[in-house]
Amino acid sequence: MSRITSSQTTDENRLRDEICRVGASLFNRGYTVGSSGNISARLPDGWLITPTDACLGMLDPARLAKVAGDGTQVSGDRASKTLALHRGIYANNAAVRAVVHTHSTHLVALSLAGVWKPEDVVPPITPYYVMKVGHVPLIPYDRPGAPAVAEQVADLAGKVRGVLLERLGPVVWHESVSSAAFALEELEETAKLWLMLRDKTTPLSAAAIDDLRQAFKARW
Repeated sequence: MSRITSSQTTDENRLRDEICRVGASLFNRGYTVGSSGNISARLPDGWLITPTDACLGMLDPARLAKVAGDGTQVSGDRASKTLALHRGIYANNAAVRAVVHTHSTHLVALSLAGVWKPEDVVPPITPYYVMKVGHVPLIPYDRPGAPAVAEQVADLAGKVRGVLLERLGPVVWHESVSSAAFALEELEETAKLWLMLRDKTTPLSAAAIDDLRQAFKARW
């Protein structure tokens, strides 16, 4: 039987605090409302994930759901109904340490108004979008927690950094909770700009994008 070290306990407590801190920041700035959205983080022996129907602005570190590697809940309140989606991402990309999902207004609006392309919901109109986010495909609508959606996202987990669920909002994964949230914020801001200016702006040129690849290793 494996033994949990004091270092692992400290790291887990830090992750709990980071999830709650990031959740409150996203909620307080309107990236999610009510009890929508969820956040998870990888542990050596499983995951932490926000409880089902929890408000990201009022999370309690002690009540986050802890889930074992086989999906069995170990402690905390009942895990989010999107647990299968999160687990699929982790299973298909070993570098992922955290997943953030919100119902961000402009991205949901974009999914209703019409995305740029199914494989790229917004065009590369800013350098930081290219550098920090990259390609984001649209996942057609299905009910929240639908297994089919989890399977589609899992298939993309090693190819992109995030997806947009039609009518539901973005799911973004990264090497930490904070970095996933930062990428999600960049994605939401780009959607806002595109909705405001879609008839008045054009994507960055191929040469400009190649320059970002060379200078910053942008994934585009």
